[in-house]
Formats: sequence, C-alpha cells, structure tokens
Amino acid sequence: MERNKELIIKLVVVVIGAFLNAFAMNCFLIPANIYSSGFAGLAQLLANIITVFTPFTATTGILLAILNIPVIILAWKKVGRSFTYFSFLSVGIMTFFLEVLPVDPIFSDDILLNAVFGGLIAAVGIGMTLKFGGSTGGLDIIALVLSRSKGKPVGTYFLLFNAIIVITAGQLFGMEKALYTLINLYVTTRVIDSVHTSHVKLTAMIITTKGEELSKQIHSKLIRGITKMDARGAFTNQDKDVLMIVLSRYELYDLERIIKKVDPKAFTNVVQTVDVLGEFRKM
Repeated sequence: MERNKELIIKLVVVVIGAFLNAFAMNCFLIPANIYSSGFAGLAQLLANIITVFTPFTATTGILLAILNIPVIILAWKKVGRSFTYFSFLSVGIMTFFLEVLPVDPIFSDDILLNAVFGGLIAAVGIGMTLKFGGSTGGLDIIALVLSRSKGKPVGTYFLLFNAIIVITAGQLFGMEKALYTLINLYVTTRVIDSVHTSHVKLTAMIITTKGEELSKQIHSKLIRGITKMDARGAFTNQDKDVLMIVLSRYELYDLERIIKKVDPKAFTNVVQTVDVLGEFRKM
C-alpha cells in the first residue's frame, strides 16, 4: 500500500514537473528566443536552425522526443529500469505539453523578464522531478553514463553541453540572445539548488536509535559504504548511533524513504560534499 502511494506521488510530480517545463518554454523562453538548458535547449536550437535555414518547419516538442529515443535506450542498458521508466514518462509528457500549449508570451514581451521567470518556472519543475527520484531525461542520462565511464563529475558535462548551446546560439542568432540565455541558465541552476541539491555528491549524517536495522535497509537499496559511530544525547543521555554515508543526488530520495520507514524520528543532516578522496562508486 505504501509503495503504491509513493508511486502515485512520484507519477503526479513527474507530470507537474513536465508541465512546468513545457509551460516555461512555450510561454517564456521560445517566444523570446532564449534557450533552455539540456536537451530541451538543444531541441529548441535545432528547431530554430531548421526553420530559419531550411524550407522545412520543426517543433521543439517533436525534436525533443526524437533526441531522447537513443538516450532512453542507453539509460535502459546503463543506468537502470526504474530511472528509465520515469525518464521516458517525463519526456513523453513534456513533449505532449510542448505540442499542446500555445507558443505565446502571456505575461510580457520583455526579454529579461522572460529569461528570469522562464528559468525560475522550469527550475521548479526540474527540481521537483529530481527531488522525488525522477529525471527529465536527455542530458541527465548522458551525464550519468559519461561520469561512470570517465570518472568526472556529472556537473562537468552539464556545463560543457550548455556552453555548446550558448556559443552556437550566439554565433547563429546573435550574442545578445546568448547572453540572455546565460541569465536563464544561471536562474535555473540557482532555483534547482534551492528545490533539490544539484551537487553530485552529498554527505548524510543520520542520528538514530535503530542503527543496525537502518544500515541493513540502506545496504539493501543503495550500494554505499556506511560509517557507524557511537553517540549519546546530551539532553536525554540516551545511547544512539550516527551513520555517515556519502551518496549522489539521485540516491537521496531513496535514502529519505528508507529513513522515514525504519526510523521516522531519526535526525538527518544532509550537506554538500566538495570532493571525495578514495573509493566512491560513481552514479
């Protein structure tokens, strides 16, 4: 019953996240010729190139779906089925909304306002999806696979990919649009950070009275090492365990579910990890 409830919540969040992404693009970014991040921005850029430089017309939604087909296949083989299911669902729903919602600046024709609020709304959608263990597909998947094979941080590939979009857009359609795109990307990154951490690695410190049971449950779900330390409450004088675990942002949702199930009263502190030296399994 609990598992079905979590699944329904996750599905609802994916739908809302996909809608917010599509809404931000069709009502803010696309009308102002400002490019989104990741595969959505690439689809937007390709649609403009095809429309401007060829006799054909292309839509961002259809191109987004086409670009994600090989990536979804790659995710199925390299990342995992659950992750792939929700990535596929997110891309499919976002494509639907991109095709259904009208491309129209409903609030303002001001480029700066569109860049800021388009980035803000899209970031809320992306952040919600990531927070509940989902993915928006495309660049998320490629960055994960490359990070595993090359050993470099996921953020490196996000930065490189988005830099290519900005530079290409600037060369083809003018540097002014590229600069506004940079503003949009900055807003998106900062808001995602407030909704869901965008850092590759996190450290969780869990203070619990059920250290043994919690350790077993975490090990059964996550392939992560756990450091166990003895502790005592200063006020209660009660013996407790402190579990320290370093994990990726995509595993945070699963860790939260496990803690809530085993020990809802556990105190958990999650902080950014700048770097890890030694053994650490890449996502």
